[in-house]
Amino acid sequence: MAKVLVATEKPFAKVAVEGIKKIVEGAGFTFALLEKYTDPNDLVKAVADADALIVRSDKVTKEVIEAGKNLKIVVRAGAGYDNLDLAACSAKGVVAMNTPGQNSNAVAELAIGMMIFSARGLFQPGTGTEIMGKKLGIHAYGNVGKYVAKYGKGFGMEVYAFDPFVSKDVIEKDGVKVVDTIEELYSKCDYVSLHIPANDKTKKSIGYDILTKMPKGAALINTARKEVIDEEGMKKAFAERADLKYATDIMADCHAELVEKFPGRVFSTPKKMGAETAEANINAGLASANQIVGFIKNGDKTFQVNK
Repeated sequence: MAKVLVATEKPFAKVAVEGIKKIVEGAGFTFALLEKYTDPNDLVKAVADADALIVRSDKVTKEVIEAGKNLKIVVRAGAGYDNLDLAACSAKGVVAMNTPGQNSNAVAELAIGMMIFSARGLFQPGTGTEIMGKKLGIHAYGNVGKYVAKYGKGFGMEVYAFDPFVSKDVIEKDGVKVVDTIEELYSKCDYVSLHIPANDKTKKSIGYDILTKMPKGAALINTARKEVIDEEGMKKAFAERADLKYATDIMADCHAELVEKFPGRVFSTPKKMGAETAEANINAGLASANQIVGFIKNGDKTFQVNK
């Protein structure tokens, strides 16, 4: 009988845990739960006899993978999966998955909220602006980007997108205008919503050169990864351009310095909260459980992210 371990330092909502348990036990598997642990060794010990593992932002390191003697699959309940050591998973024959799309609406709503928050001067006294009629750029037109575009259009924004991996026809079908380069996107748009992953090509790719191309009063909204920002380049750009703004769901390493030097222009959530809604929490958790059942029973690898 397969054993499914849910290991979350930051727990799922109670209803999500109950739903996961129902799916797991309904499939004839054993359910185990590890919540609010503070020592990484607790996860190492707990995974020892597990066949499947569900995590949120928990670090699934090489040590964790090697400790899971029976481990066959790890599912990250969410879209990003840089907390999984994919090389270690592949080396041990463990299938790694994410749950794309389950958190997308929650992240998109936060991105729109940050645009309004930024436009209104972080809700401090003074005259702000409206986002209606402004140009919105979507940098990476994936699951979240599509929702941001939809909601931006609902607010009366003119929406553009850059994504070389998505067909132009697909983007234009949504009433979004396609641009051919990143430079065109940033130079054209009053707001750019960032959704690129952090990899060797994208890390520190958003810095001085691209930020200084943005229009007067422009704002960058980051609900993706902090690693894609060149923080030194951002500091230089903001020092030269007193009109630029930045709102992020992933606190920069130099956040304190940014806030001190550029007050009223920089905002970060205290801890990443894009997916922190009851609905997203439940959706991602249940999707994880269903994917594990599908894999163990039918060999379904639809959302595998390692090879």
